[in-house]
Amino acid sequence: MKINLYPAIVALSLTSWIQQAEAETPSSGQSDAGKKLPAVIVTGERTGSFNSDSVQVGTFRDMAPIDVPQTSNVVTREVLDAQAITGVFGALRNTAGVTRSQLNGSTYDNIAIRGILVENRSNYRLNGSLPIINLIDIPMENKERVEVLKGASSLYYGFVPPSGIVNLVTKRAGKDPVTNVSLMANMYGGANTHIDLGRRFGSEQQFGARINLLAGREDIGIHNFSGHRALMSGAFDWRITDKLSVKFDVEHYRKEVSEQAAIQALPAVNGVITLPPIPNARRNLAGEWQKYDAEATNLLLRADYAISDNWGVLFEIGKAQTRRDRNFSQFQNYNLGTGEGTLRTFFNRGQHWDNQNIRAEVFGRFPGQAITHEVSVGFTGNERSQDPRTSSTFDTTQNLYNPIDIARQSPTMPFSANRSKITDLGLYISDRILIGGRLQVMLGVRSSFYESVAATTHYKADRVNPSLSLMYKPIPNVSIYASYIEGVEESGQAPANRANNGEILAPAVSKQKEVGVKALVAQGILLQVAYFDIKRASTTVDVPTNRFVLNGMARYSGFELSASGEVTKQLSLIGSALFMEAEQLNRANAETFGKIPDNTPQRTASLFAEYRLTSIPGLALSSGVHYVGRRPVNSANQAFVDDYAILSLGARYATRIAGKRTMLQAVVDNATNSNYWSTAGNGLLGVGAPIMFKIASRVEF
Repeated sequence: MKINLYPAIVALSLTSWIQQAEAETPSSGQSDAGKKLPAVIVTGERTGSFNSDSVQVGTFRDMAPIDVPQTSNVVTREVLDAQAITGVFGALRNTAGVTRSQLNGSTYDNIAIRGILVENRSNYRLNGSLPIINLIDIPMENKERVEVLKGASSLYYGFVPPSGIVNLVTKRAGKDPVTNVSLMANMYGGANTHIDLGRRFGSEQQFGARINLLAGREDIGIHNFSGHRALMSGAFDWRITDKLSVKFDVEHYRKEVSEQAAIQALPAVNGVITLPPIPNARRNLAGEWQKYDAEATNLLLRADYAISDNWGVLFEIGKAQTRRDRNFSQFQNYNLGTGEGTLRTFFNRGQHWDNQNIRAEVFGRFPGQAITHEVSVGFTGNERSQDPRTSSTFDTTQNLYNPIDIARQSPTMPFSANRSKITDLGLYISDRILIGGRLQVMLGVRSSFYESVAATTHYKADRVNPSLSLMYKPIPNVSIYASYIEGVEESGQAPANRANNGEILAPAVSKQKEVGVKALVAQGILLQVAYFDIKRASTTVDVPTNRFVLNGMARYSGFELSASGEVTKQLSLIGSALFMEAEQLNRANAETFGKIPDNTPQRTASLFAEYRLTSIPGLALSSGVHYVGRRPVNSANQAFVDDYAILSLGARYATRIAGKRTMLQAVVDNATNSNYWSTAGNGLLGVGAPIMFKIASRVEF
């Protein structure tokens, strides 16, 4: 499948948009009195809620969260601002079951939900659709909110793991102009400048544009670290007629920073791995020259056409590209007494990943007095190609306790390619049946074709997967639901430090059951309680061959709780907790049977609250605690990293300076300066970030 029409479509759309905007924008002497936005124009920034009134992810697009028969969490712009968040993990730590995996986050956020990896090429979506590539920090500055749909999502998204879909919703132009300039700096010398512009144009305000620009210097407080990052993005919309509208999103971002070395767990002795003492959080075993240099470009074009009052059609086409050069290093084969060991560096150059995506969908309603059907019928096509090139490795001595400077090195062998391509096609139909105002039945089925082609593997799969849910609302603000979903996934991809680096494992089926209750209480707090049961393919490392392989099935089951919104006019909160049991079910492998999958916590919790003082108008104080339980370092459970809890503190003050609305803010993350293992998995350990004090200001012109 080739999807190469989007540049022409984008160019034509933008040219027409600019020409008509220039032709129809009223002069400064014209009056805008009596003009109003068309009903379908998207809104701009939210105004201060920790809860969202809609989600945009999957088949539940534009539904109220209380009507979604599946665990979903939304981190709103207000939460992102209150915590001064700039990256994905900072946003997602507000939702239950989220942990780092393999890497400690000094370069990008490799994340697991409920112990299941969030696949970096398929599970991150832009505006509910385009699969973007999470191999570089995804900036939050141009995002309106972050949504997480937990569990299986194959009906709408095809071959994806049942960890969940992370959907990033971009800011768009609203009825009020936006001109914001923000500055942020931290105690280590990192600083950035962010400009956010939003306008509507045209005689009927039919054109909208939201531009975000950011540039800054990166420093996170670890030794031998330097770098920078930048963002340019635009979100455009055009109401062409009363029936036809178009949206176009483009974003380009880059990050070049030194990558902190990972620490490899030692081999087991008599079935037990002895972990080293947790290093100081600021220690870096790699050299400053060992850079992670990556850039990404995402393009998404969507057209909506209203066939009638009850029926419409949409078409989306998009492309995501990521390029990367990397000098990844891991410290291994060390002596626990002296700290002497080997730092191995993996040289990667010219790596690239490309996703091309199309979607066409017809949707509408069959209204009735007692029963109403809301139907969607669609086709999706996705092609994901990658070339994760590798070259030689470089070994040098290093000391865990007293690091030395590492002399600059270069690759010594030609780069070898490990190209692969995945084609994922699907037809789906879903029917949301509303019965009598209280009962909701959702039925769905997807027919999928999947093909994965690489140098040494070739997989094909044809699957038909159903989904079913029932929801009952005894009163309008309470819903009770049960659901069954079958999904399909790629099972995993071998990491860089394994002998089969880059190999994509065979596709597999996952099955999920869930029952839950949702309620809206107080000033608008959404409460959720759910029990889930997921069975999916597990993986392990075959130690003799150092290969990443399938290992039968694994089961994840437990309770998840969450609350988000306003308790009173002064107090807002977002909190969550997970209580889970997870085990591997492969009886043929006695070493892992009945054990917990690696890097899977059975308990996580988070709570963040902000209180706006009535005695000092404009001042808000906040605090948060984020807890992750103990986790096994490998699938044989031969060692565990301890649990940890991180404290954050913050204050925001809204005022006017020279007549301009101004926000002044201070935030402290890891306020107790704790040292802890922040991540495990794939035999690697990562140390959490040190204390971070940030100050920020925003002026609205």
